[in-house]
Amino acid sequence: MRRARPAALLAAATLTTLAVLPGALPVAAADNLVLNASLETLDAGGFPACFEQSGWGDNDFAFTVTSDAHSGSRAVAIDITRIASGDRKTMMLEASSCAPAVTPGHQYDLSVWYKTSTPNTVITMFRHDAAGWHYWTDLSALPVTATWQQATVRTPEVPPDTDRITWGVTVYGVGTLVTDDYAMVDATVPEPEPPCSSGPCQTGSWEVLSYPSPVRAIHTVLLHNGKVLLIAGSGNDPDAFAAGTFTTSVFDPATGTFTDVPTPDDLFCAGHVQLPDGKVLVMGGNKDYPAADGSHGYKGLKVSYLFDPATNTYQATNDMNDGHWYPSATVLGNGDVFSVGGLKEDSSGSVATELWSTAENRWKALWEVPQTWRFWGLYPAMILLQDGRLFYTGSHVFGNGTPGTGASLYDWTTGTVTDVTGLRRKDERDQSMSVLLPPAQDQRVITIGGGNIETNVDAHRLTDIIDLKEPTPAYTPGPDLPQGHNHDNTPQTGDQGKMYVSAVLLPDGKVLETGGGLHNRADPVYEASMFDPQTDTYTPGMATDPVPRTYHSSALLLPDGRVMAVGDNPGNGTFDPRISLYSPPYLFKGARPEIVSLTSTSWTYGAAQRITVGGPVVKASLIRPAAVTHSSDPNQRYVDLPLSVLPGNELDLNVTTNPNLAPPGWYMLTVVDAAGVPSIAKWVHLS
Repeated sequence: MRRARPAALLAAATLTTLAVLPGALPVAAADNLVLNASLETLDAGGFPACFEQSGWGDNDFAFTVTSDAHSGSRAVAIDITRIASGDRKTMMLEASSCAPAVTPGHQYDLSVWYKTSTPNTVITMFRHDAAGWHYWTDLSALPVTATWQQATVRTPEVPPDTDRITWGVTVYGVGTLVTDDYAMVDATVPEPEPPCSSGPCQTGSWEVLSYPSPVRAIHTVLLHNGKVLLIAGSGNDPDAFAAGTFTTSVFDPATGTFTDVPTPDDLFCAGHVQLPDGKVLVMGGNKDYPAADGSHGYKGLKVSYLFDPATNTYQATNDMNDGHWYPSATVLGNGDVFSVGGLKEDSSGSVATELWSTAENRWKALWEVPQTWRFWGLYPAMILLQDGRLFYTGSHVFGNGTPGTGASLYDWTTGTVTDVTGLRRKDERDQSMSVLLPPAQDQRVITIGGGNIETNVDAHRLTDIIDLKEPTPAYTPGPDLPQGHNHDNTPQTGDQGKMYVSAVLLPDGKVLETGGGLHNRADPVYEASMFDPQTDTYTPGMATDPVPRTYHSSALLLPDGRVMAVGDNPGNGTFDPRISLYSPPYLFKGARPEIVSLTSTSWTYGAAQRITVGGPVVKASLIRPAAVTHSSDPNQRYVDLPLSVLPGNELDLNVTTNPNLAPPGWYMLTVVDAAGVPSIAKWVHLS
């Protein structure tokens, strides 16, 4: 069974294989791992040995062995004259005698000579492990060319337990594709010996800055100028609310300076997200605190503002249809913003689906947006998937999860919601955190920890993982969080875990898990670990933030590769203003690679973007800047950039064709060397 290409947004289908197994197998040349790379040896059916004709769907096609070759006398042509669905591929046979053997953790340079009359072509890979063959990834779209051109790409690191791969070129549009002269070589640079076996190079190191934040940093947003927007509003302080004292500050980590920003409303517990132009859309907030007589609870604002980093000012937009206190905010593939959940102006739960139109610069009316009329809770984590749907992960704030399984797939264009199974303790996911694991192309989500402020049970250590590429995705148990320590440094016992947890995607493709507390606004947990999506394991024993980080805390990645942590608002009403900076282990493992130059900082989908680096690197990525609050940043994502290696330390980085994988906007571009050390990020704009 082979799935359709995700980049083409096509449905799953059964493989059609038209080739037969070869008799005498050709031999690979020198370091080239591809057998019959020049397609000169034919099998008993007259097709190049060790290659197959494959594909799926409703289309009219023909495979032809042609003499119009790049070298020798044979090449393969695929001609599609009609296509309603699916694709056609020239692929290497999955037989163990033909599929190239690979080493987990290694990367490989793949190249093929080609001509194509359609832009709907892409290099596609499948991988084999103990469970069988699986679709792996699409590496690079191929530009139209009437003359022979060579495409060269570098694979991601081969996942654990993978022993073989097959690859080839897929065509999924009307036109003709001709391929010849395939090559595959191991491009892995031997990893140097680690500079040390203990200390910061293994655990990282925290620094608490000597100066505090001037505002209660409840909301933190990394701006595309490298500064950090800190929004407090009234800061969970009823006295500040009564006085109309609403605060915002912009922090510059490079200079340690803060710039106060006039704040027009109580943006405490609003939603926020970066728009394609780099402005920050801030929605909702706090209209009122609970009444002393219990006649009403928190009330949500309808207001919305654009924060402009160029002027450090808020600009009012039109109001939303409902008030929203604790709303979601998810940017879509076209740059629009989807928002649900939170409390209305009367303290009841909002059932309205709100949609911000970036093209029209306004919130749409209810009748313009498909509605489900359901209450999604507070800060419901809605992650955009590659097919344009949303995944509600089950992470939320305050109390129980949604009815049913507690997680669901949401086709917002039709208002269709489908429950997803497997999330454990769905009513104890209050202030858990969910992230789309690196790389975004894998479409896997992890949900970490959680508790319940109403029942105030001990927070748990559970993590659940879901592969959203599966035909019927379901959560499966992941490894438990490592055991934490109490505030007096005594180890926790049993299954005690953490809520208020932070999870930060790092440029080496790992996830830092840090901060948290055992109970509602109490009992901080001092523990940090590193999650590796390649092995689905935690490395315990990372250095821990000396500052407690429970309710109203956040952590986010800075462009220099460090992690910034702010906030802590325990039950006695105080707020810890200290700022901590974490240097991960990769910053203690030698000299950093460097992005010397970029041909352009304005990037387009499906294009190869050329950069120059200071030395060998093994991978590159785009990381979306954070906009985080209350253990929630559903827009956090790490997008893999397959490499095309050129002479002279130049690389072509192959950008996805799918804006649902990388919504338009500003991203941090980093490259990583063989030791896992990342460069300082460069800012690029994708549109």
